[in-house]
Amino acid sequence: MSKEFASIDVIAERNTAKVLAAFQNNRVSDSIFGGTTGYGYDDKGREVLESIYAEVFGTEAALVRIGFVSGTHAISAAIFACLSPGDVLLSATGTPYDTLLGVIGITRNYHGSLKHYDIRYKQADMKPSGDPDMAAIAEKAADKNVKAVFVQRSRGYSGRPALSTEKIGEIISCVKSVNPDACVIVDNCYGEFVEELEPGQVGADIIAGSLIKNPGGGVAPTGGYVAGRADLVEAASFRMTAPGIGGECGPTLGNSRLLYQGLFMAPHTVAQALKTAVFAASLMELLGYKTSPASNALRSDIIQAIDFGDAELLKRFCQGIQAGAPVDSFVTPEPWEMPGYDCPVIMAAGAFIQGSSIELSADAPMKEPYRVYLQGGLTFEAGKLGIMRAASLLP
Repeated sequence: MSKEFASIDVIAERNTAKVLAAFQNNRVSDSIFGGTTGYGYDDKGREVLESIYAEVFGTEAALVRIGFVSGTHAISAAIFACLSPGDVLLSATGTPYDTLLGVIGITRNYHGSLKHYDIRYKQADMKPSGDPDMAAIAEKAADKNVKAVFVQRSRGYSGRPALSTEKIGEIISCVKSVNPDACVIVDNCYGEFVEELEPGQVGADIIAGSLIKNPGGGVAPTGGYVAGRADLVEAASFRMTAPGIGGECGPTLGNSRLLYQGLFMAPHTVAQALKTAVFAASLMELLGYKTSPASNALRSDIIQAIDFGDAELLKRFCQGIQAGAPVDSFVTPEPWEMPGYDCPVIMAAGAFIQGSSIELSADAPMKEPYRVYLQGGLTFEAGKLGIMRAASLLP
């Protein structure tokens, strides 16, 4: 694992330099950490943080708010920023993650979904290899009714690999070659700081993600971000609050320092999560289980998939992850019907921040091939101990 760890450390150092430079360029001072209440007008700390995010992610503007309750919320705002009734959204990476299906209107025509507003949807499925089907993307994106193309960087609950920033750039070039006016939206969840470049630096029009994943560094207590073209970020802000109000409102309620500190820590924390994933893959391969990505593979997100092929083994592993956590280690996770999912899901997450998947966690839909999705690890040392605890419960 030494070769993989050395590569992870190089990227972490370069990303740390990028974040540190953005802090210095924006003249961060402790005087801006105080935060606002009420409407949140004239919040200097919020404005500077959003300028830093834009610089780090290579975009014109950013919206970084504790008012986003999840990555799905932030991604939804980004999607609606690009579309109007009668338009078509194309997914270039097959079926999106489960919780976005309700946003689109695939699983149910919720009030306020894309389908509710007569925004149509189509998708280009991935190749059997897991690579994007560029020919299918070009054919479908050429329809001038396609006003936005969605790209999911991470694998979600699927077997396909995460997309590298380079591959995302290829999708963007493909789309723009046949439909220059189409907005390319990237779900950047789980991918921030895994590589040196971000999707905004290879042509994405707008990207979005969660602060309780990578960019919050395990410190941000909640929130999400949208970054991209200034006009699209403004349109997303109207979806977050209300048209005409947008990003002018939004109190930080004393959380500013945590958001700054989390971003500053993020490249290092992501490196810890990646090392945990590499160790998990190495150990599970030795035990005879199928892993994706393999322990020596290049990574584009923090997720480690492990196939158990058996419901009981899957449950045991998740229960071991929970038992090895610093919080709620005495709790035994069981599958349950989570909102937004089409089958029972088991989730193990003994986290300081509820739902934080930059902290060591494991979750899985209870269906074939009984594949667990492992992610996070605030420190490699604790992550390693958690993986070993989970592996000890396997036969």
